[in-house]
Amino acid sequence: MLYPQYVIDDLKVRADLVRIIQPYAQDLKKKGANWMACCPFHQEKTPSFSVNPAKGFYKCFGCGKGGTAFNFLMEMEGLNFPEAVKRVAEMSGYMLPELEDDESFARSKKAREEKKALADQIIELNQVALDFWQQELDGKSKDARTARKYIAKRGLSDATIENFRLGFSPDSWDSLLGLLRDFGADEKLISQSGLVSVNEEKDRAYDRFRGRVMFPVLDVSGKPVAFGARAIKPDDNPKYLNSPETVGYVKGDNLYGLFQAKDAIRRKGFAILVEGYLDLIALVENGVDNVVASLGTAFTDAQAKLLSRFTKRIVINYDGDSAGTKAARRAIELLLPHDFDIKVLVLPEGKDPDDFIRQNGEAEYNALRGRATPFLQFALSAAAEGRKLSNAKQKAEAVEEFLPVITAIRNHVQQRESFDQAMDFFGIDDAALRRELWQSSTGKAAQHLQRAAPTRAISRAARAKVTVAEKNLLRILVHDRELAALILPRLERTDYENLATAELYEAFIAISGKGDEVSAESIVEHLDGDETTLDLARELLVSPRFRENDEAMDDAMAEAENCVFALRNMAIRNRIEEISREAAIAEQENDPATLTRLLEQQLELEKIRRNLEERYA
Repeated sequence: MLYPQYVIDDLKVRADLVRIIQPYAQDLKKKGANWMACCPFHQEKTPSFSVNPAKGFYKCFGCGKGGTAFNFLMEMEGLNFPEAVKRVAEMSGYMLPELEDDESFARSKKAREEKKALADQIIELNQVALDFWQQELDGKSKDARTARKYIAKRGLSDATIENFRLGFSPDSWDSLLGLLRDFGADEKLISQSGLVSVNEEKDRAYDRFRGRVMFPVLDVSGKPVAFGARAIKPDDNPKYLNSPETVGYVKGDNLYGLFQAKDAIRRKGFAILVEGYLDLIALVENGVDNVVASLGTAFTDAQAKLLSRFTKRIVINYDGDSAGTKAARRAIELLLPHDFDIKVLVLPEGKDPDDFIRQNGEAEYNALRGRATPFLQFALSAAAEGRKLSNAKQKAEAVEEFLPVITAIRNHVQQRESFDQAMDFFGIDDAALRRELWQSSTGKAAQHLQRAAPTRAISRAARAKVTVAEKNLLRILVHDRELAALILPRLERTDYENLATAELYEAFIAISGKGDEVSAESIVEHLDGDETTLDLARELLVSPRFRENDEAMDDAMAEAENCVFALRNMAIRNRIEEISREAAIAEQENDPATLTRLLEQQLELEKIRRNLEERYA
């Protein structure tokens, strides 16, 4: 114990537990001797989180979490115990004594102090640079005028420019370098600051940022820890240039705009997460002020912890392209372990927040934000995007891509409910398969089996569901070249493309097209090595022939035609079920145009299926 026990005990008594917890449980209200709120550790509608300030203890009767002020901050802010003690002391105005340290702690303390001193010096240089660049933006040079025109073109007001402390770095190799030297910084500190680049061959330093609009990254207390920069000349590359990591700046530990947004986030009770600083500034300019950005990098666990200090509700509004969808899904997986209530806003036509709000305004943006998609629905739709869930292989890929979302959910009730909804969405009703996927996604399966489990399990289940019609038609294609030549022209790709046996059908069609004999070698040549498909191919090769070469083919032809009908009917039925799932999503997303289009498709397919059944009745 680094602090004496009497200090810990005294601080625990003096700590204002209600004041410490209230920023994280804003509905905290006095109920008799205790205070009650909805638990900040899990989602609930009826308050079950109790705080007893007299005893210095909290307890949630829903999820079971409880403890002292130290436990609360360790859990909410990801602190270790000594850090939690310091934080409680700061929030309570309590003077801590010097730590009781041993030799190893003394060394580590010295290293931390040296690192902090260096970080403070770098931040001081950043402030010098920021003041310089702000002045340059107001300058009379041609480049400064171009920078102001660029900012004006983005629709940014003077108030927004001042709020985000935008500046302009002149197109010079050493204007900032000279200023830092004049300030008294030594060459080593300047090179460690990230404000200059160093040509090691020529042993020469020069300004890192030249001819760019500057966007300072402020930490939560408002200190400039880094910079983002945007080129204003079309031929300048890269278009965006950011500070490297330094002793005072780790990219994944900060959120752009949090300093400006933290009060609005607490006031409104939720945050909007965007990708870039221009998206954020455009939203703020147009009246949406509870916004943070992940600094153009992948969202991190440290950023999730930082954001959890101010809210537990978030709307992710990344770009609508495939890269934005992937980044949003990854952010969901990092936010869920911290019990965030997450929604995702995908703007129409894949527009980014900057373009959309400048074209459509705050009211339209807020209307869409109010209809943002719950994270589970978004993650399911993203996994299914571009895949046919009636195809076993593609379904397996979709499920495997989605399951990390289930793994990330910490609340067991929510985790199970979300898993069951997902299995219904993917059309997985086999109890044994559900159990295997549940164990895989919750870490209850053996570690070495977890990664491969979803694909193999779904593949096995699909293999077990191979219909008699599929197998009989494949037997005919394997053993009867004469009949295969007659039946293959009647087989349409849509009849088999979503079957577990689709790869075998494609192989036999390719072999027939070449005029080759069906053999183990010719089949393997056309397969990609899937174990279950190879097993079925071997089974077909040794299966009995449907007819001998000298027998009449009437019965075999009738069987083949019935098989084609069965496959076609099944394909139409599967597509109708798929449309029903897509229509349910469109209805939830309030997309009437898509819903109408899907219902029209469904009616047309029902008509085709009825006609088909009448023909083969």
